[in-house]
Amino acid sequence: MLTLIRNGTLQVPAPAGVQSLLLVGDRIARLGSVEESALSALGLPVEVVDATGCIVTPGLVDPHQHLIGAGGEQGFSSRMPEVRLEQLLLAGITTVVGCLGTDTTTRHLGALVGKARQLTEQGVTALLYTGGFPVPPRTLTGSVTDDLVFIDCMIGVGEVAISDVRSSQPTLEELARLVSSALIGGRTAGKAGVTHFHAGPGRARLSLLHALLDQYEVVPESLYVTHANRSEALLDDAMALSRRGSFVDMDTVDGDLGRWLRYYLEHGGVPERLTVSSDAHTAGAEPAQLHAELAASVLQHGLALERVLPFFTSNPATVLKLPRKGRLTPGADGDVLVMEAKTLELRQVFTRGQPRVRDGRLLTAKEGEGA
Repeated sequence: MLTLIRNGTLQVPAPAGVQSLLLVGDRIARLGSVEESALSALGLPVEVVDATGCIVTPGLVDPHQHLIGAGGEQGFSSRMPEVRLEQLLLAGITTVVGCLGTDTTTRHLGALVGKARQLTEQGVTALLYTGGFPVPPRTLTGSVTDDLVFIDCMIGVGEVAISDVRSSQPTLEELARLVSSALIGGRTAGKAGVTHFHAGPGRARLSLLHALLDQYEVVPESLYVTHANRSEALLDDAMALSRRGSFVDMDTVDGDLGRWLRYYLEHGGVPERLTVSSDAHTAGAEPAQLHAELAASVLQHGLALERVLPFFTSNPATVLKLPRKGRLTPGADGDVLVMEAKTLELRQVFTRGQPRVRDGRLLTAKEGEGA
């Protein structure tokens, strides 16, 4: 399968001007001038997409979703459903990382692994964290390190709750052991090995993470904190953590992401260490909010697309050590979005080189194969 996307303005995620992008199989083969007659002479099926008036970007990398549902803290009737494939594709999410949260009793890692593998077989790259809120974490093999080494889709541990009444109130020594276990598993298996922390609204904020860096031999890049935009005080603490080399994630649950991004950028947060996630499916959080908040940050809050796009693409790919994701570069996976330049409305979505959304409409499996 060959796909030529021509006449689009490329954001790779940095601006790259109007040029063509060629997909061959499941990878990006070329950026720049492509001779269409030479492609036709190969005798292979070629789809040509005219992206005039559009921006061509990498697919979105969502580093935090509850793929088998979250909720349930107001009783069983408040449990959220699983995320569906079409919700991801119509939001432009081509890579997603699933996790367990509060409930590690009635929701199981085995089910999360099954969901991740289902989505991956359906064309979206789905990975996950082992564990959940409590420490010691629930695992499949009995060990965080072993989970990361032996289970292909597990890339870290989390989301581990701190500064929250729902936290298991781990000691600093317990957290140090957990972070070390994830790091060793990641290095052994060539994965991210990050510990993904849920930051609650508690008064301690991120003091435990600063103490880890102060008192233990902890690699700053192995700490990855989410929900940093709960308050200015928490975000200030998270920005200080970013300056020490750790990674920070904001979610799109409450909207107004553009205001938080501007605050982060204007008050000393390190741009290269910031990501954005949807936190779907918690109550009120849907995958569609990720793309919607990207668009709102640009169109309503006046932030430049090239400034915020890395938070949704290349930055999470860097945190999660996914070199073929989040960028338009030869050899990268063919995860590509085509958006209207003026509105940032999604027009086309490709995952691993295959067309999945066309003119804002989800393609059937037969349509995608026949494109």
